[in-house]
Amino acid sequence: MNASEEFAPAIESILAAADERGSCGRRLSVSARSLPAALATAEGDGRVPIIGEVKPTSPTTEGRREDEPAALAEALVAGGAAALSVLTEPEHFGGSPDALRQVRETVSVPVLRKDFIRREEQLDVVEADAVLLIARFVDDLAGLVGAARERGFQPLVEVHTRKELDDALTADADIVGINNRDLARLDVDLSTFEALAPHVPEEVTLVAESGIGNREDAARMRRAGADGLLVGSALMDGDVAANTRRLAEGER
Repeated sequence: MNASEEFAPAIESILAAADERGSCGRRLSVSARSLPAALATAEGDGRVPIIGEVKPTSPTTEGRREDEPAALAEALVAGGAAALSVLTEPEHFGGSPDALRQVRETVSVPVLRKDFIRREEQLDVVEADAVLLIARFVDDLAGLVGAARERGFQPLVEVHTRKELDDALTADADIVGINNRDLARLDVDLSTFEALAPHVPEEVTLVAESGIGNREDAARMRRAGADGLLVGSALMDGDVAANTRRLAEGER
């Protein structure tokens, strides 16, 4: 992490809170459901491979979903989501480790833990199939990728710039998420994915993140090479199952 880099106030607050959080006190060992396999299966079935996000709220959205996490998860899967992402960050996103635990016990698809993980001990919070590691916010990315794998997690390394992508590939990341949102300023540009995707090796599972609000956005990211789409806010607004089905099955 570049200590001199300036972030939006919301991100500074999120990072400060993340630095205060620790672990559950024991080293976890998980038997993970394969995220790449789930995305490939969805594609083989003719669905758009969506990672649906259980997202009660966020600093960039208004309002809050009060539904039980397990109910939201079931609606996402019913709509055709290939995998799920669950926020465990409590202060700014309304998530919790318990929410992820409930979701993973309820569904059979892979579940990604989405949080601001900065240190190895913060991996030992809750069992999940995959964990998000944000390259920009990690000092020893290769070490954290290795520590995640030692526990059985599949690390999804998130990048936003070419340097971060190079760092992720050097760290041996085999699942990479390109975030269209610049976390320094919180603005979104889908061309970010289009610019970086050609530099990702074919064998790496590539996920497009942020700014995917409709079928046209989804098709654009898929044309650019996305193996999966991480979608949150667009699915949480209204009928979750119907919103997911529209993207996953291409309904008009």
